[in-house]
Amino acid sequence: MRAADCVRVDSGSGRTLGWTKPSIAGVAVAIDPTVRRPPLETVESGREHRVTISRGFFGHHDPRAVDLPPGQHLTHGFPVLTAGPTQLISTEVWSFTITPESGQPRRWSWTEMMALPSEEINVDIHCVTRWTKLGTRWRGVALDTFFEEVETDDEYAMVHSYGGYTTNLPLEDLVGGKAWIVYEYEGEPLHVEHGGPARLLVPHLYFWKSAKWVNGVTMQRSDEPGFWEGFGYHNYGNPWREERYAGD
Repeated sequence: MRAADCVRVDSGSGRTLGWTKPSIAGVAVAIDPTVRRPPLETVESGREHRVTISRGFFGHHDPRAVDLPPGQHLTHGFPVLTAGPTQLISTEVWSFTITPESGQPRRWSWTEMMALPSEEINVDIHCVTRWTKLGTRWRGVALDTFFEEVETDDEYAMVHSYGGYTTNLPLEDLVGGKAWIVYEYEGEPLHVEHGGPARLLVPHLYFWKSAKWVNGVTMQRSDEPGFWEGFGYHNYGNPWREERYAGD
């Protein structure tokens, strides 16, 4: 196997994980059907990246965590996982676009989004890699607010991010007070490693649905798989039903 076809991940605990290569936005990422764990980073320009998984990723069972979804452990940190390289997007160029079936997009700049009504969101978040973080605090704009200015009869959506990442959701999981575009975490601007300047937050589903560096939604008549869904992750991702992979 060529170095450009693989990524090695240093777990920080004396073991190195490796995957082989599909791609996202023309950049190699990694997946091995024998290892049910997502990759964290990419290989660029034929060079092998070594990536350290942040502390708290592997975690341990906490007996106080009695109300977690099945198979989850409690973390007090905020592990960082990324499919592809970290996207560095300034607020001067950031925008968010909803494209309905008419093909006529509605676009918001950063300034326009910040003029919309915002709210504080206090929620638990659950990652498919089995960590749960309780009581996280965010600020952002509800997707309901954006969709007030969009006419659509389609029932499904594909969420897009800077860098080419995608994830699919039913429209009903983006509206009704269930999802937000968030730009603050714990009272501070959202850090780039967690998806800043803005990410999608859909806390009732596994966290891969909460796309980092979000920049748009395209409405769809049918439910098509996004990036991880195309690699065998569950099409919906309800943590309370433990919908991690296709067939779960």
